[in-house]
Amino acid sequence: MTSSNPASPARRNEAWRQAGRTLAATAVVIALTGCEDKNTFVAPPPPKVEVATPVQRPVTRYIEATGNTAPIKSVDLVARVQGFLQSIDYQDGSFVKQGTQLFTIEPETYKLKLEQAQAAESGAQATVKQAEADFKRQVELVQRQAVSQSTLDTSTSTRDNAQASLSQAQVNTKLAQVNYGYTNVTAPFDGIVSAHMVSVGELVGVSSPTQLATIVAMDPIWVNFTVNEQDVLRIRAEAARRGLTVSDLKQLPVQVGLQTETGYPHEGHLDYVSPTLNTSTGTLAVRGVVPNDKRALLPGYFVRVRVPFDQEKSALLVPDTALGSDQGGRYLLVVNNDNVVEQRKVQIGPVDNGLRVIESGLKPEDRVVIAGLLRVIPGQKIDPQATKIEQPQASAK
Repeated sequence: MTSSNPASPARRNEAWRQAGRTLAATAVVIALTGCEDKNTFVAPPPPKVEVATPVQRPVTRYIEATGNTAPIKSVDLVARVQGFLQSIDYQDGSFVKQGTQLFTIEPETYKLKLEQAQAAESGAQATVKQAEADFKRQVELVQRQAVSQSTLDTSTSTRDNAQASLSQAQVNTKLAQVNYGYTNVTAPFDGIVSAHMVSVGELVGVSSPTQLATIVAMDPIWVNFTVNEQDVLRIRAEAARRGLTVSDLKQLPVQVGLQTETGYPHEGHLDYVSPTLNTSTGTLAVRGVVPNDKRALLPGYFVRVRVPFDQEKSALLVPDTALGSDQGGRYLLVVNNDNVVEQRKVQIGPVDNGLRVIESGLKPEDRVVIAGLLRVIPGQKIDPQATKIEQPQASAK
């Protein structure tokens, strides 16, 4: 009788597979256990941030304002005598020199009146000459007692009346000459003449002077602007420190730029400073005079104005992009000796050639974060990357 094996080949294979799965699971557990021992938190490296020390250089302090241009001379040309307009002797809008003929007003009548007055003056001169000769004869006759004193008195009166008539005739001649001159309307100064307001053949000067046109002087030109009270106090303090008088202040340059121009290409000097402040606006009226030979500035333009009044020898400047702001004002992010970021409150000044002047709150040796402000926060340690602040192209706008 034959006995059978209790463990068949199929059962043995299944046992081996089960043992293999157990060993694999054990290996995985061991591997995971080893990994858990090494999976500790590692802090990221400090961010790399560009830092630079502020730029130090001389900076000119300016008073900046908005003003408007105005002509130094502007005159309405009027007809001062009555008559028909005979001719218009210029082109509308043209530039004319002083004394240029502009209008002619029917001169014949006034020329005849002048000649009439001159003739009357000549007759008066002849009468005076005759009366003077008669007076001298009467004086001699009285000395010889050939005539009475009353005859001399009559001759004296006649001479005096003749001289008075001559004086009146001379006055009439001058009046006639003036009126005759008014028939020719000329330019009182160099300037541009507006379009004519009357036509040839029109009767002018009937009841009152008739406006014919307007002439405007263009070179030089005034620039009117106002300065607020705070700037006035600053200028007066600086003037007192430097010992400047009002006459010295009038020599300060005035720089002017149009709204479409870069910088301040037009330069003149102060011409007038009001003696009092406007109490309703708290401003001081100031006027500059600027050469305008190319007539780039027209009366009535709104312009940008600045007046240099002081120069700081060693100002600190940073890019505007390095500045931040919060409810407390403007600030810079500064890196200390431990490479930790600090927030520094600062007072800012004007922009000078593309860089912002820092009035207070910054030292020359401070390292300022100039790029990557959004990647750092105060109190954070960083990896500073030293660089230099690039100087923008010089621009005064």
